[in-house]
Amino acid sequence: STLFRPWQSLRAPAIQNPWLGAIVLVSALWSLRVLLPQAFALQLSAACLLVLMLGWPLAIWTLALVSLVLATVSPIGTEQAVWLGAWQGVVPATLGLAWGLATRRFMPRHLMVYILGRGFLATGLAVMSTAGMLHLAHPASEMLDTEALVISHVLMAWGEALSTGMLVAVFVAFRPEWLLTYSDQRYLPQPKP
Repeated sequence: STLFRPWQSLRAPAIQNPWLGAIVLVSALWSLRVLLPQAFALQLSAACLLVLMLGWPLAIWTLALVSLVLATVSPIGTEQAVWLGAWQGVVPATLGLAWGLATRRFMPRHLMVYILGRGFLATGLAVMSTAGMLHLAHPASEMLDTEALVISHVLMAWGEALSTGMLVAVFVAFRPEWLLTYSDQRYLPQPKP
């Protein structure tokens, strides 16, 4: 089972280079918050995209590896790297998996259901759910306007969902082998015998 041996997915040559690229790109994306002004919140995590590309077990290990890379080579520091690994990695990836499985269970087998449902909708819901959980776990100070905070979370979820949905659409069209959660047999109409 890939749950207990997530690296088994990397035996497929088609996924090896995207996996290495994902480690580099996600590490760079997460370390951007050090280079940006403090008031600028960047929350693109790519966790849901990694789940669609690599499957949940390998995505979680990849996000842990990204956190380790950030803790060792980035000025972020260990505590911030662990926080990012949890709240921008493991939590949205797991919620993205849950929303994606619900989409797969209750929606018809269709290509647009995969792209829009799993790529866009499940990602947006996962990021919004993560923001809600983070707010419950660490309430914002009374100085922050709650309405502005909710709007910012919706906009960040929209951005993450849009980027993930677009990349999933491109991958389905040109590199379906980069998506371990996609198969033509499941999402494309099969010829009748």
